[in-house]
Amino acid sequence: MSDIHNLIISEGIVSASNQVEGRAGKSLVKIAASILSEESQAIGMTYSGFCLTSLPHNKLPDDQIWERHGHNIRLVIDPGLIDINGKSVRIGVPYGINARIILYYLQTKAVKSRSPKIELGGSFAEWIRRMGLSDGGKQRENLAEQIKRISACNLVFFWKTEEAKGMKRSAFVNEFIMLDSKRSSNDNGWRNEITLNEDFFKSLVDHPVPIWEPAVIALKNKSMAFDIYIWLAYRLHVLTKATPITWSAIQDQFGAGFSTVRSFRQKFKESLEFAKAVYPDACVDVTETGVTLYPSRPPVDHKVMVSLAGKARAR
Repeated sequence: MSDIHNLIISEGIVSASNQVEGRAGKSLVKIAASILSEESQAIGMTYSGFCLTSLPHNKLPDDQIWERHGHNIRLVIDPGLIDINGKSVRIGVPYGINARIILYYLQTKAVKSRSPKIELGGSFAEWIRRMGLSDGGKQRENLAEQIKRISACNLVFFWKTEEAKGMKRSAFVNEFIMLDSKRSSNDNGWRNEITLNEDFFKSLVDHPVPIWEPAVIALKNKSMAFDIYIWLAYRLHVLTKATPITWSAIQDQFGAGFSTVRSFRQKFKESLEFAKAVYPDACVDVTETGVTLYPSRPPVDHKVMVSLAGKARAR
């Protein structure tokens, strides 16, 4: 268990909050305390490839290709086209925490239903609340934009092992239907829905990574901490020994958009603490040369992971 959890347990929330500095420290204590008292066993899903790569944190130019390197994997996202008043317009790659939570939601629903077709609910507002997000005007607009970006973009995963290397071209979505609430009604049989790309859906159900839903909700305003959490959820429980990761490799995976190594390291260290706050069993040390990962209990019950593996083999 991390230092912040031990501090809260031994001295209480108020005392722990008084011993940390700044708003980030207060927020860290609040999140860690909420996780310690959380009783929900709700489980979400993500594709293993996203545990080793990540989306951009901030908006890019609409025509810019996104590329990130992870452990033996490289993700390339090509921005796609949308229709505006009968014209094809380039829309950029998905970005930020909203894009991550939308993808988390879609992947969770797809794995649990064993279907690539996902109904978004009776209204967009209902879906927003279901993901634990606020229902404000700008928030709703950004979520709608991220759905369009997710639906339009194309993906390429380049991978390698000791025996081979290859690539897989795909997309997130095959079909996206969003009704105009002013002109449509559900009486005609139409529904707000997304159908995931068949290849992406197959990769997802063959290689799902379970993550604890309260952790996702707690990190809904922290995109880098979210990325680090699912990375740790994927890697730590399969390790058999201490595994050092260099700062260079960490920056390749998480450090896009930072002008200096110093600013990236500072942000990564802060984000790592938030990831550990929602994953109390994560054993990770920060060193001068990078971080060291240690074998740790998974963030969800081992029986869930065994069950998922069995279902994947049965397909």
